[in-house]
Amino acid sequence: MAHSYEETDASHVLTLEEITNLTEEGGKPADTLMNVVALIATRFRTDVCSAYLLEPDRSHLVLAATLGLHPRSIGNLRMPLHEGLTGMVAELVLPVAVDDVASHPRFKYFQESGEEIYHSFLGVPLVDRGILQGVLIVQTKEKRVFQEAEIRMLAEAASQVAPVVSEARTLDRFIAPIQERLWSLARNLWWSWDHDCISIFRDLNPTRWRELNQNPISLLSEMPLREVERRATEMVLHGRINYVYRRQLEYLKADRTWGAGNAGVLRPRPVAYFSAEFGLHESLPIYSGGLGVLSGDHIKSASDLDIPLIGVGLFYGQGYFLQRLDQSGWQREEYLRTDVNQLPMQPAIGQNGEPIVVEIQTRGGSIRAKVWRIKVGRCDLLLLDSNVAGNAPEDLELTSRLYGGDGRTRIRQELLLGVGGLRAVRAMGITPGVLHLNEGHSGFAVFEAIRNRMQEEGMPFNSAAREVAREVVFTTHTPVPAGHDRFNADLIEEHLGPLREELGISHENLMGFGREYPTNWQEQFCMTVLGLKLSRRANAVSSLHGEVSRAMWVSLYPGKPEDAVPIGHITNGVHVPSWLAPQMCRLYDRHLGVGWQEKSGSAKTWEQIESVDDGELWETHLSLKAQLLDFVRRRAREQAERRNEPQESLLKLGKVLSPDALTIGFARRFATYKRANLILADIQRLAAMVNDPKRPVQFLFAGKAHPHDEPGKKVLQQIAELMRDSEFADKFVFVEDYDINVGRHLVQGVDVWLNNPRRPLEASGTSGQKVVLNGGLNLSVLDGWWAEAYDGLNGFAIGTGRTHSNMDVHDRRDGDDLYRVLRDELIPLYYQRDKDGLPRGWISRMKRTIRTLGWRFNADRMVMDYTQKCYIPAAGGTSSNMRSPG
Repeated sequence: MAHSYEETDASHVLTLEEITNLTEEGGKPADTLMNVVALIATRFRTDVCSAYLLEPDRSHLVLAATLGLHPRSIGNLRMPLHEGLTGMVAELVLPVAVDDVASHPRFKYFQESGEEIYHSFLGVPLVDRGILQGVLIVQTKEKRVFQEAEIRMLAEAASQVAPVVSEARTLDRFIAPIQERLWSLARNLWWSWDHDCISIFRDLNPTRWRELNQNPISLLSEMPLREVERRATEMVLHGRINYVYRRQLEYLKADRTWGAGNAGVLRPRPVAYFSAEFGLHESLPIYSGGLGVLSGDHIKSASDLDIPLIGVGLFYGQGYFLQRLDQSGWQREEYLRTDVNQLPMQPAIGQNGEPIVVEIQTRGGSIRAKVWRIKVGRCDLLLLDSNVAGNAPEDLELTSRLYGGDGRTRIRQELLLGVGGLRAVRAMGITPGVLHLNEGHSGFAVFEAIRNRMQEEGMPFNSAAREVAREVVFTTHTPVPAGHDRFNADLIEEHLGPLREELGISHENLMGFGREYPTNWQEQFCMTVLGLKLSRRANAVSSLHGEVSRAMWVSLYPGKPEDAVPIGHITNGVHVPSWLAPQMCRLYDRHLGVGWQEKSGSAKTWEQIESVDDGELWETHLSLKAQLLDFVRRRAREQAERRNEPQESLLKLGKVLSPDALTIGFARRFATYKRANLILADIQRLAAMVNDPKRPVQFLFAGKAHPHDEPGKKVLQQIAELMRDSEFADKFVFVEDYDINVGRHLVQGVDVWLNNPRRPLEASGTSGQKVVLNGGLNLSVLDGWWAEAYDGLNGFAIGTGRTHSNMDVHDRRDGDDLYRVLRDELIPLYYQRDKDGLPRGWISRMKRTIRTLGWRFNADRMVMDYTQKCYIPAAGGTSSNMRSPG
């Protein structure tokens, strides 16, 4: 039952004198507006008071100040005048009072505002000198009938406030300029690869920035406006914020880009890039390792190059696990739920103006998912989230964890990623011209694309499959059998049965698309086989991996020799701005020329590194190494404190490692074939090496074992236990919870990056490529990318590229060669100094590795290769292609 409040005693809600005082107190129109809404809410005894300002196009309103709604919505909640009750006030230029908004036909709920708990609404227009400037509204949790006198008084207050609003609009300052611009920067992940922008957020509060996992949304959410202004003044941030804000706008609006000149055919029908994980930044924990970071780097470079591409993935509410080692060094997993309000995500809105919800029918019922949208520079990333009402209990948690659960969980996740992901893209009004399946996880998307083609063009299945396959690009990432998902026939029928019926094919026909031998009824359905069979462009991720993949899958192409198997390769690369240390970036700015980052995929860009003074390059490297050691000591102490280790141990960990010692880093997934413990093959030789007083060596390790990989956990435990061995205690450190943040510190500061997988099981590897950018050297088995990168003088090689059929012999040979290279080549070169104390030979290799590898193994080159060799041909945009007869 609605009820009335007694009228206020005051004859005016605000007086001119109070407005003047508030103006003086705030100093800026935006500050005054924040003060005004707070005072009105108090005087009017309402739960909310908000000011919406008319944008320059005079067809939209934007929330400029509020008390009661979510602060995140300031500057972000934007609506056309024809929407909602607030828009109605502006359209009519009259007050609108409603006691129960949900019953009003013009009511529209804006989810990001947090307004679902408020029932009553009173809005009045803000008019200055006869011109509409915006809308002032109040809201309450309880139903409330506003009296005529109350409406009149709010209108009178609005007339007093309108000149302030007019001034704010005239100055193009809709809200506090600093606050608005910081939020604008934080909502687009472009900030995460812009050093200037990162430094601004860090300078607002360095301690909290680190504690909040470098999350600007979390940082701004807990900083009041006055605190932001105070820190900005103290740190002289205003000019820097305005500069970065302008640069972001210029970046987003630029039209003379590589993509504009080379990938125009993709503009109306962009690439839909599917991946099970995206590693964009540590504050968005929806990745586990290499595949996710590669996907993140791919979409970032697509943005930089301006390639029309939309990413499609899953939102994992608990992400991958937090890693904690117990007293024995055994890995323990901990899962924490991510607060979506602390992430730069908004609900994806469909063509109907409503949040997108996709639904997929299975034999056991439907699976539903909402869709989040994240801005990654110029690109969008869509993430499907099954935590929605209407789902069965098992499906509410379906997307909660990355790579968790059994085969049934996995197939449901992959059904959601592929079929649901493509439905989400189309719900936004986007018809992709290319489907890029990054690994087999998203393979079911091809069946959905075929279904769409059959419905839209009236084609039979076989014709539609041929047409769709021309538009599919498939990337395979691993030669390890366990990396290729396989499902039994019952799981396939349970989950794809309804879709199969729409396709008009039999169960055995569908199973044949996932079998190497279609008539082998015992063979399971393999997602990689599906990707290879229903794509016309397939690639491995390094030259050697291409050879291995052609040998692996030759059975799919009867009658073709191994060399003719249609699997090519595009070697992986890394996104330069994301992994390059700011200090190295400044050095490159000075020596590589203006705009070098836009040309980082060209060999010519990197030639000038040879002219850099040896001392300058070495000094820059040592400063990064010092930062790394500080980071590792801090993390080591924090780890020990969690285990309640004695104070004596904490003190020792605060001094562990030496800036003078050769520092070797090893960080990756602790799968047994990666052989993290190869360096432990001869423990006595290792002890002599690390304890050499003249030429000491120290090791940093990081990485996670899969929760179900017991052998991998045992290898990890071996490494961790060395921290408790008196001979190695201050020379070996294991950093827990390997993520993008840990990886960034390691690749920027180590002297040497160690990589010793069992060849040829490393498809590509990218961590060593990040080290290259920062002047570190690689010591690696000739596998993956290093097999095509090493020239004898730009790093160090373990072995000659030969393998052995006996695994023990293979490992023993590689272990012996690892020690030989360290003893005879690497350590002597590092410690060979001239009269200036500089290791000239080492620095020469640093320069050579940057010059010869920096352009080849970066993501801009990689994405340009995909665009020219895969995307444009798949979209039918190739101007000429003469095929030889036969």
